[in-house]
Amino acid sequence: MKTTIKNIGQHVGQEVLIEGWLWNKRSSGKIQFLQLRDGTGFIQGVVVKAEVPEQVFETCNQLTQESSIRVKGIVRADDRAPSGFELTVTDVELVHLANEYPITPKEHGVDFLLDHRHLWIRSPRQRAILKIRAEIIKAIRTYLDGNGFVQVDPPILTPSSCEGTTNLFHTKYFDEDAYLTQSGQLYMEAAAMALGRVYSFGPTFRAEKSKTRRHLIEFWMIEPEMAYCTHEENMAIQEGLVQHIVRHILESCKLELKAIGRDPKPLENVIAGPFPRITYDDAVKLLQEKGHDFPWGEDFGAPHETEIVQHFERPVFVEKFPAKIKAFYMQPDPDRPEVVLGADLLAPEGYGEIIGGSQRIHDLELLKQRFDEHDFGDAYNWYLDLRKYGSVPHAGFGIGLERTIAWICGLDHVRETIPFPRLLNRLYP
Repeated sequence: MKTTIKNIGQHVGQEVLIEGWLWNKRSSGKIQFLQLRDGTGFIQGVVVKAEVPEQVFETCNQLTQESSIRVKGIVRADDRAPSGFELTVTDVELVHLANEYPITPKEHGVDFLLDHRHLWIRSPRQRAILKIRAEIIKAIRTYLDGNGFVQVDPPILTPSSCEGTTNLFHTKYFDEDAYLTQSGQLYMEAAAMALGRVYSFGPTFRAEKSKTRRHLIEFWMIEPEMAYCTHEENMAIQEGLVQHIVRHILESCKLELKAIGRDPKPLENVIAGPFPRITYDDAVKLLQEKGHDFPWGEDFGAPHETEIVQHFERPVFVEKFPAKIKAFYMQPDPDRPEVVLGADLLAPEGYGEIIGGSQRIHDLELLKQRFDEHDFGDAYNWYLDLRKYGSVPHAGFGIGLERTIAWICGLDHVRETIPFPRLLNRLYP
């Protein structure tokens, strides 16, 4: 019976067929231990010389790392095995004998591993991270789809950017200039006026010459927008989304979290209660009390975010930032116009901002004023139209997929969160 390693527990005591690859092997003379993988998981196959035809045992002797094989065997429960099961091998068919594999159990440098990323993703750790990535994506879609959101796909090629073109990738669009998008938000605002609650889910690009552990050149963003939504309601949706993601991963990825050595306790704290909220003012005071020379009106860097969030065991909202350091479209606080009705959600354990959101300006005259202040020209006149024809209070946010994965997995760098990372000075493979 053909099955997968993931479903092997359904066939205890039965002979099954696994189609996969040899991850590693070891031998103790008359017994060979094959570490098998098939994309759904890893399992050990035990080959006893006295219990298989001589040709089968000889085939196992010849196997090289990453050779593709079909393996038949009896499924046995084994508490010592990571998956809880082992395979008593009865037959092995060689599909392809692999060349000498460049990635071995020894330590390799990061550049070497990234040069061989197309092979590195086969390793247990990288496979687990990519599986968690897929489950996080599933959880995000499930939550948004289940709460009345409609997916809308904004353009990747745009004529300009209301946030400036300094960090955008330029290309030619026939006889016009065009740029790869760094956000679909403005288009999502238009879609929200048609569909109520919407979200985009796609790649974004930043030509930012940064080498920090939090930055990628190409990354994925989820950007929900909601008509008739306030700043408070916006934060409630964000909190619900993050808690849903974490709950789903804790339930569905136990083996993967174990494979990457992720302690689940900090993640369990995330779903234990509501997220704390502090104002930008209070965050500045906290930093100053901790010895940081941090003036009011500056934006937080990674060390400041780490300092702020280490006082909490779950993500924390920092809200009401100074208007001058935030995007032009954020709604001013009516009680204090120098700050905006917006918030950043900072992840614990030093991972910093994973979500940025705000209530958007819905007043036409105020938005025109912001356009004049930033000298936007005519490229986004259509955005002004949204305030001319049925404008309503509305809000939204953006969540960075790779930063969220890095936090949930407890990774040191976002380069492991995406199958083929695009970094400063790295476009291969």
